[in-house]
Order: sequence, then C-alpha cells, then structure tokens
Amino acid sequence: MQPIKPSLLDFLQPEDFFYSILVIESVEYIKPLREKYPDAQIYVVVTNADSIEQFNGLDINFYVLDYREERLPFDKEFFDMIIGDLTLEVVVNPQDIAAGFSTYLKQTGVWITSFRNIRHWSIIQKLMNGRFGGIVSRLYAKIEFERLLYASFYKEVRMMPLVKPAPEGFIEKLLDTGFENINNDLETEFWLVRAARSMPELALLKSMYTHEVRKELSTLLHRIEYDIDVEDNVKKFWQLYDEAGLFPDYVASFIRLAVVHHEQFYKLFMNASSYRLEAEDIIQNAQNIEF
Repeated sequence: MQPIKPSLLDFLQPEDFFYSILVIESVEYIKPLREKYPDAQIYVVVTNADSIEQFNGLDINFYVLDYREERLPFDKEFFDMIIGDLTLEVVVNPQDIAAGFSTYLKQTGVWITSFRNIRHWSIIQKLMNGRFGGIVSRLYAKIEFERLLYASFYKEVRMMPLVKPAPEGFIEKLLDTGFENINNDLETEFWLVRAARSMPELALLKSMYTHEVRKELSTLLHRIEYDIDVEDNVKKFWQLYDEAGLFPDYVASFIRLAVVHHEQFYKLFMNASSYRLEAEDIIQNAQNIEF
C-alpha cells in the first residue's frame, strides 16, 4: 500500500498562519509543523502514550484519549487548524466527529484530513476476487465525503488526489463493464482534504475584527437594510466605525456579503449619512465588488 503520511502538509498554504494547532493521532506531522510554525501552540491527541516519548523538548501539549469516544478537553473555536490522517475511517458516526471538530475550529479555521477511496481499483479488484478486509473500516467515495463535510458545517472543501496507478489494462477493463472514471477516480487511492469553516472571502473578514464587532456590525446593517430606526442605527454604525477602527473597504465587503437588498440599503444608508465623507466611499466600493 502506498504510504500516505505526511502528504497532508502539501495542503499548507504560504499565507497560512496557524497559532493553535491540534494533531489527531498522526504524530509524524509534529516535527515538520513545529519547524514551520515555531511559535505555534501545538496540541496532540493520541490513544497510545508510547508514541509521544520521542517529542520531548518540542514544547508539545499531549493528551492521551480516544477522540472517537471521549470529548476533547478544549474550548470552542480554539484551534486554527486540526490535522490528522484517516480520522473518519474507524468511527461509529462520522458526521458526529466531523461536526464536533468544526466546533473546536475558529471561524477562520481549517480541518485537514484524508480518506481511503472506496472506488480505487485495488478495492474493486479485491471485491472481484471475493475478498474485502474493511470489516471495521469506513471507506468513502469523493462525493459522499464532500456531502458529509457540508452537512457538518464546513463551507469550503478542497480535495487533492493521491494516486496509485492500476496494472496495465485494468482500468480499461473496469470502463468496459460500466465504471466511470471521472478525474481519474479509479486510480486515486486516497483523497486529501482541506475543509474550511468559512468561505475564503468570509474568512478574511472574520480574521480582522472580533466576533463581537462583527456581530454588532451585521445587526446594524440589517436594521438599516430593513428600514428599522434608520437614523438611530446609522448613528450607532458610525460610532462603531470610529471606536473599532473600521475602514471603507472592509465595510464595503461586509455589506456585499451580509446585505440582501443592496439598492435599498444604499439609499437608506446614504440619506442618513450625508455628513460623513466615508459614506460615499463605502457605497462606491460596495457597488464595485463582485463575489
């Protein structure tokens, strides 16, 4: 079998900065993560305490527990990243685990994992020969895993194939019997997965101000949009704008994502904001943004 670790590191982006990281079982990632993020807080959950002795001196926080059965001892929205291979392969309810992980991720956080592709030619070959060893394992097809993640509160899912080529002529044999091979799925042994709690544009907005500021801003924008005490809410908006240090480009992007009836909002907002020079900049910028 083709080794899978440490392929998940290929999903790390140059712009990523992870201050708090949770590693699930896959201790092979500890040293490269510590090298890449020397100032990060790294937490590791393992079921076997013997696997952690080699990491003395790396300033790692270890917890010996079974993540499949025990609640993780962390606060909600604590981690920038959770990483671990095949985390849903031997679980009773995979959606419970996937959704549970999402609660420990910040609004800008990501879960990086992998799964074994049930449509890989080697598994089909074993079935054709009357053999299958996955008695306690859960194997997934790509579309099934995507649906599971979207149902577990992730907003953006990206996948990368890890390919193990089939013997010559075997794929053609499968195609002749009716199998589809979209995106070379039949030769993808593992799918590597990066699932984000927010869409990229929303993640950027969420990374710049606190949850409390974003919540108040969203509430004020919606009240203005629906013509609720517009004068008073526009006044409160400008107070928040000054106190939180907001700026036109940020508010414009927030408007484009949070507001539904844009033209109505622009009219009400401008009429009540005529004394603020920034109001025109905000509206012009919002009108020029395309998502």
